[in-house]
Amino acid sequence: MPTFFLKGRIRFSMSRELINVIEQISREKGIKGNVILEAVKAALLSAAKKRYGVTDNLQVEIDSKSGQIQVILIKKIVEEVTNPKEELSLEEARTMDEEADLGDEIGAVIEVGDFGRIAAQAAKQVIFQKVREAEWDAVYKDFIDRQGELVHGVILGQENRNYIVDLGKTEGLLPVKEQIPRESFKRGDRIKAYLLEVKPSAKGPQLILSRTHPNFVSKLFATEVPEIYERIVEIKDVVREPGDRTKISVFSKDTAVDPVGACVGMKGSRVQAVVRELRGEKIDIIPWSEDPRVFIAEALSPAVVDRVGINEEEKSALVVVTDQQLSLAIGKKGQNVRLAAKLSNWKIDIISETDYELKRAKEKEIEISQSMAREMGVEQELANENPESSNEESLT
Repeated sequence: MPTFFLKGRIRFSMSRELINVIEQISREKGIKGNVILEAVKAALLSAAKKRYGVTDNLQVEIDSKSGQIQVILIKKIVEEVTNPKEELSLEEARTMDEEADLGDEIGAVIEVGDFGRIAAQAAKQVIFQKVREAEWDAVYKDFIDRQGELVHGVILGQENRNYIVDLGKTEGLLPVKEQIPRESFKRGDRIKAYLLEVKPSAKGPQLILSRTHPNFVSKLFATEVPEIYERIVEIKDVVREPGDRTKISVFSKDTAVDPVGACVGMKGSRVQAVVRELRGEKIDIIPWSEDPRVFIAEALSPAVVDRVGINEEEKSALVVVTDQQLSLAIGKKGQNVRLAAKLSNWKIDIISETDYELKRAKEKEIEISQSMAREMGVEQELANENPESSNEESLT
């Protein structure tokens, strides 16, 4: 079924300006020009349908170089017209094209400027919506691959204690629960944050940021320590109580590289850079070890441990420290031992040297007592078996 298109010159004064606008939006929003062009076509098609009340027999063509627009109403050539909006008689069709025949389709060009104010407004709304959707899609595709990474932004303001952060192409949200306790920002402050989640929504992608997540610390160290970035030094685990203390376990794949020294840096420069970003949060850098006794002892840093006893079945450990080190090992409100337990994934009980000696002495007394009881129990059993002998001994 051939389709005939009527030849004619399209008069649309905004053609070149339209291309300029598309190119500008493409540059500013980072959206491909053909995506915007398709949005404009959809907008004009929507406007034309509103104006002419037709659905399937309209086409919109836009020249991507000149911006020239053609809106074409396609009608089928029939013997008897029952729907003038979609059909055309053979007689009328042949006045337009002599070669037209029954069953063919013929396209008539519609003047774009004839849509009227309402149609133009509809087109504008569709263009705005399509461009916005394309912009959202571009932002989502850009940031979904960056989920779990460190991002930089500028504070725009605060809503219900949540900070709005300008990330360049879009905005991110730093919820109050993801903020380090006692830290505050003002408009214009530059911050770093961990991109926790990118969630699609009806109002565009939502970028949730975090400064409390343990991985935030990992990413900060990766920016400060080249050995981590180069994967010579590996961060095994990070545990935090944001705003107070962090413990990080590290391991070196190169025996010539000290993992703790690499993270600390010359005169503590590297770790201090991270501490400043965390607003003074204390950081303990722990060398990772396969031996749970060694690792647990290191995890209780800055306390010095004397002995570590472990129960592998229950995955529990008894740690002995000097009386002077006891409070340091436990930490304020039990924080140090709590974080060490999380880092090592072992249950840890701490006892002072004095209490340990007392405990051992008591256990020894109990052991001696039980041993004597057993011996006496054996003698009593023998006496019960030979009562005459027993009586003679008692008399003696």
